Amino acid sequence: MNTSTIVNEEFDIVIIGAGISGIGAARYVTRAFPNKRVVVLESRDNIGGTWDLFRYPGIRSDSDLHTFGYEFKPWKDRAAIADAPLIRDYLRETVQENDLEKLIRFRHRVTSADWSTADAAWTLQVRIDNGGDSVTHQQIKANWVFAATGYYRYDEGFTPHFEGRDDFGGDILHPQHWPEGYDYAGKKVVVIGSGATAITLVPAMAAGPGAAEHVTMLQRTPTYVMSLPRVDSLALTLTKLFGEKRGYALTRFKNIWLDRGVVKGLRMFPKAGRALIRRVNKRLLPKGFDVDTHFNPPYDPWDQRLCMAPDGDFFASIRNGDASVVTDKVVRFTRTGILLESGRELPADVIVTATGLNMQLFGGMDLSVDGTPVDLAESVAYRGMLLSGIPNWAIAVGYTTSSWTLKIGLMCRYFCDLLAHMDSFGYDTVVAVAEPGMRTRPVLDIDAGYVLRSQHTVPRQGTELPWRMGLSYPEDAKLLRGALFDESLHFSATTDRPFAGGTATPGRLARAAKEAGHV
Repeated sequence: MNTSTIVNEEFDIVIIGAGISGIGAARYVTRAFPNKRVVVLESRDNIGGTWDLFRYPGIRSDSDLHTFGYEFKPWKDRAAIADAPLIRDYLRETVQENDLEKLIRFRHRVTSADWSTADAAWTLQVRIDNGGDSVTHQQIKANWVFAATGYYRYDEGFTPHFEGRDDFGGDILHPQHWPEGYDYAGKKVVVIGSGATAITLVPAMAAGPGAAEHVTMLQRTPTYVMSLPRVDSLALTLTKLFGEKRGYALTRFKNIWLDRGVVKGLRMFPKAGRALIRRVNKRLLPKGFDVDTHFNPPYDPWDQRLCMAPDGDFFASIRNGDASVVTDKVVRFTRTGILLESGRELPADVIVTATGLNMQLFGGMDLSVDGTPVDLAESVAYRGMLLSGIPNWAIAVGYTTSSWTLKIGLMCRYFCDLLAHMDSFGYDTVVAVAEPGMRTRPVLDIDAGYVLRSQHTVPRQGTELPWRMGLSYPEDAKLLRGALFDESLHFSATTDRPFAGGTATPGRLARAAKEAGHV
């Protein structure tokens, strides 16, 4: 392997990740601070993050694109629930329209980051893959890091141990590593899992050109599945009446509050919610289908994320006989299929392990402050974006009960206002400080397997604001558009380094100055 080291560089802000969060952050930051030195480091060779990595059949959004898309860029396609290629096109347009190409550096993986209090700067060690055996190492310094790295491990999906795996005579695939051009036409497919990925895979593999002979979804535990229109007819009407920009804004407003109402209603009245979902499922499934075995989860709605079936495609594949659902436990793989606890053997030519993700923050990089390693499990999230004890480090974490990107827009505006305040008063460092002994709970408050498996490695959240993670856009809008800071944020000025300056609303800066005692 050929390795070399290139000249060190300094930036005001380093954004790690060029997925939907990182691209959005780059647009907000460059608009607010045209004179700041900004760079986006992406470990892969393309933008898009999740939407470029996953290539399994049918991959699509699990939220409507009017809220999953950016508030500053209207979603123009008719489909509100969109396939990944459309989302990738949307992200490429965002990059081009905002002249962000010049900021993005591909195949740049940050392997470690150390904060120096004396310098008020992060030192990032970066590994650059030049192709082949050529690797370059670089050191980059930055006053701020915006970590838009997602929350799961890109190079490895989660697959539990299955006895007899080596005995199986067919192919075993994980959706996170789907082979390009894989041909499953005419084959018997078993998809292990019942989450959003499985609900997407089953109808995609069961119908259309190159369809499988039959697709069986094998689940250990049922999941709530709801049918959702792929096309939002009201959104089309609003766009026609009010124009592209206003129609998009109105649709976004409608969907934010509709989504919030559904989630809140299901959580407040779980028995009624369970009954309603069952009624809808029964109507969409074949007559006599055993709904109570296969679609009756042992938990309440929204204890885990609900799965969406656009236009009921998942249920249609079952009605048409192209797919089926089996609720049972795996004993072992056999040469020709899967032996179940009930004694039944499912025949299979292909087994797809849609068994989830491995949670990992910041791409697995080593994080330290003044040379002392950071234990993320001991940090607490402040306003859902800063971590206690870690200076000048923002983390992009979206919602688990609605569109991920809604939170990103709110936190980016708050982030820009926070930086503008620091520039205006000469601060170069800010850190969130949690009270000793604060009651905490997991930062992602759902019972999904990947969350439960990783609780010991990820930050916590408090039980009260501003340390509690907001569950919805309306709640976070109050928090992130309200007072710019409070007693939990500690500001300081440790160096004479120049600041590039920025913009923020005069009213908010004046209010911030008053709160800080500067006026």
